Amino acid sequence: MQNNDLFDDKDPFGLPPQEGSNAPPEYSVSELSHKLKKVVEDEFSFVRVRGEISRVTIAKSGHMYTSLKDADAVLDAVCWRGTVARLSVKPEEGMEVVCTGRLTTYPGRSNYQLVIESMELAGQGALLKMLEERRKKLAAEGLFDAARKKPLPFLPDLIGIITSPTGAVIRDIMHRLDERFPRRVLLWPALVQGQMAAQQVIAAIKGFNALEDKLRPDLLIVARGGGSLEDLMPFNNEALVRAVAASKIPIISAVGHETDTTLIDYAADLRAPTPTAAAEKAVPVRAELLAQTLDAERRMVTATQRLLQQHRTHLQGLGRGLVDPKRLLEISMQKLDLLSSKLEHGLQNWLQRRTATLNELSAKLSPQSLLRQIKDTGRLVSGMEERLAQTKSKILHDRSISLKNLAAMLESLSFKRVLERGYAVIHDGKGNIVTSTKALKAGEDVSIQLKDGQKAATVKE
Repeated sequence: MQNNDLFDDKDPFGLPPQEGSNAPPEYSVSELSHKLKKVVEDEFSFVRVRGEISRVTIAKSGHMYTSLKDADAVLDAVCWRGTVARLSVKPEEGMEVVCTGRLTTYPGRSNYQLVIESMELAGQGALLKMLEERRKKLAAEGLFDAARKKPLPFLPDLIGIITSPTGAVIRDIMHRLDERFPRRVLLWPALVQGQMAAQQVIAAIKGFNALEDKLRPDLLIVARGGGSLEDLMPFNNEALVRAVAASKIPIISAVGHETDTTLIDYAADLRAPTPTAAAEKAVPVRAELLAQTLDAERRMVTATQRLLQQHRTHLQGLGRGLVDPKRLLEISMQKLDLLSSKLEHGLQNWLQRRTATLNELSAKLSPQSLLRQIKDTGRLVSGMEERLAQTKSKILHDRSISLKNLAAMLESLSFKRVLERGYAVIHDGKGNIVTSTKALKAGEDVSIQLKDGQKAATVKE
């Protein structure tokens, strides 16, 4: 066998064989990597791959790196930042998905990978499993608790509706509202299917809640028609469920048909099986209210008339037991006449008694009696004046003698008398009296006070 038989004449990578040699063509690592990249991308430019997500990593750049695996193999995958934002499924580890994209190679690590363009759950079973896990998670957080649900207004003045402006849903709701009780409606257009639907519904809920009080609806209805499980997936979005639960305005969820259930049905304050049913739950029937009002009015009038008749009959019965008012007045008038006569005689007697008392007092107040009292009082005052003068002289004399005695005693106790007996008083340099030798130091100047004056001195040892 010749050496040429070991190799194909044509290079599988498109390069001509080297002249003068039977060996395969020689490539650099980069050349071989780029040729492999071209072959792989040309052959697998559009593929759909089914597998289980084994890991999810979001780089700081926003790109997502993950892996798809089955029982026998693992395939690396990458999803660029712009595509990540458009994915209809939020990738989670363990989720079985079908990814659409293209295969390429990464020369830096000598491996191949899938560039993901779209992602969807693999089969309805996997989708329902994911939704059940999400429902349990949100329920554990208390978002579905009945205690946090808000009561619906009995007759809202303004109703906010979040749905597609072009579908039959808005027409059905408006038609049913007009039939039952026409109300003002504020429509916030939003997609109800597709990748951007959840974000637009979230923006509508937050937008309604952010309106001023006079513009804010009293009730919100989130509605769309029926569809497949995939069509209703935006209303299973976790962020949308949280927005519904956080809304300050009561929300009625009316998504799909009666058998369809989405996660926002649990978070909403009320779930309606259809958009038409949501309109029925939002407002009462005007004709029924009018009939109830008229019936209540009729019953109130009848009850009022019956009550008035009962009181009238009772009053008549009480009236029959009363005395004739004229007789009561006659007795009262006689009593009044009697009391009037007694009052007149009593007043005259009182005036006579007061007059007699006044005359008696006037007789006692004669001028001679007053002059006699004045003279007696004058003699009493003169006697008291004489006694006061005598008492004053005696007190002054006694106090003068006492003062002289105290002065003589003070003079006898003065320290000057002690000095006359030969004693002296020593003052230090500050003028303080020295009472102990310990208070003096050698060389300190002192002053000695004697009977007839002071002399300076110096302390020695």
